[in-house]
Amino acid sequence: QVQLVESGGGLVQAGGSLRLSCAASGRIFSINTMGWFRQAPGKQRELVATTTSDGNTNYADTVRGRFTISRYNARNTVYLQMNSLKPEDTAVYYCYADATTAQAMGPIRGNYWGQGTQVTVSS
Repeated sequence: QVQLVESGGGLVQAGGSLRLSCAASGRIFSINTMGWFRQAPGKQRELVATTTSDGNTNYADTVRGRFTISRYNARNTVYLQMNSLKPEDTAVYYCYADATTAQAMGPIRGNYWGQGTQVTVSS
């Protein structure tokens, strides 16, 4: 199993910035993709940004140019720097990891989610 613990959410005014962090722990053999998704009230969960183990990144069109995803592989940690925040960025942000864990019967690959952190942007 992999545990993902997020931090850094909160309340900010429009135009402000926040930085989210997510640390993965457990019997991790390797982590392929890490990233962030978000879910606003009454809406489906959507991709925000992802990064692969070799540094490739992918962003939703709605955040490209404002958000930056980064990763510290040695600590199994991923960050999301959010600048120029807008009220429509208000959502619960979830950390995601595509990870392989070391099990007695061999490595097992799975998808893991954090518990979510609230980001609220006031107008």
